[in-house]
Amino acid sequence: MAVLYIDTVNLTFSLAGPGRVGTSLSAWLESLGARRVGVAGRQGLADLSSAGQDLLLIAVSDPALPEVASVLARRPQAAVALHTAGGLDASVLDPLRQAGSAVGSLHPLKAVPRPLPEPAEARGVFFAVDGDPAACELAHRLAAAWGGVSAEVPPESRSLYHFAATLAAGGAVTLLALAEDLAQRLGLPAAAVRGYLELCRGAVARAIETGKPAAVLTGPTARGDQETVARHLEGLRTLAPEKLPLVIHLARETLRQRARLGELTPEQRELLRHLLASLPDS
Repeated sequence: MAVLYIDTVNLTFSLAGPGRVGTSLSAWLESLGARRVGVAGRQGLADLSSAGQDLLLIAVSDPALPEVASVLARRPQAAVALHTAGGLDASVLDPLRQAGSAVGSLHPLKAVPRPLPEPAEARGVFFAVDGDPAACELAHRLAAAWGGVSAEVPPESRSLYHFAATLAAGGAVTLLALAEDLAQRLGLPAAAVRGYLELCRGAVARAIETGKPAAVLTGPTARGDQETVARHLEGLRTLAPEKLPLVIHLARETLRQRARLGELTPEQRELLRHLLASLPDS
């Protein structure tokens, strides 16, 4: 399929899925001068046609995409169709490709807890792209016009790319929830939980500043302080023994990530040896 040049300033588009992500990207498109022609939620997808338009933006959840693509392909659609899901590549839009659209993905690696219509929200965001040449070309130019950064994430990498995203967001929040859980079991005041959140904010800020999270690992485990780590594990064994496997595996990974930066100190190597002996790998 040949590359098709589309003027981002005079672009016309329709939106399938006016949720938080779809509403945000739609506003970012309009900030470039693009004109939204149509919009449909789940109930109106069967009637949505973007024929003659430049872009059909599909912003629905990963599980819904196959069915949505099949429904949309029953009517004529735009020259290019881009989906915004993180875990699936462009092939999920094959029904639209068969119907004549160039298909691709444009996934913003950004938390969107609510609609974020200000175009400044797109600045510096990483966009994962793949698909047909015409779709990739448009996706890259849109990301650049928004002040973002884009790169191809091929189909074979897509699942683990998405998994890493869930670790960066959901995984971090899970650990914060665990800290909150422990604080409540200890009878600590709400101010202590807010303190943990501030600690997290500071650590993430340092990671963002350096661009290398492994370089800002800190705490007793990262230092190889076996005595302090042993006290932590003993206290956890009494208060919440069911959390021990998670915490030990997390401590192991802390030291493995620290080792990416250079050879571990003797104290760090001894702590890792002790942690590896604490639980069988699973």
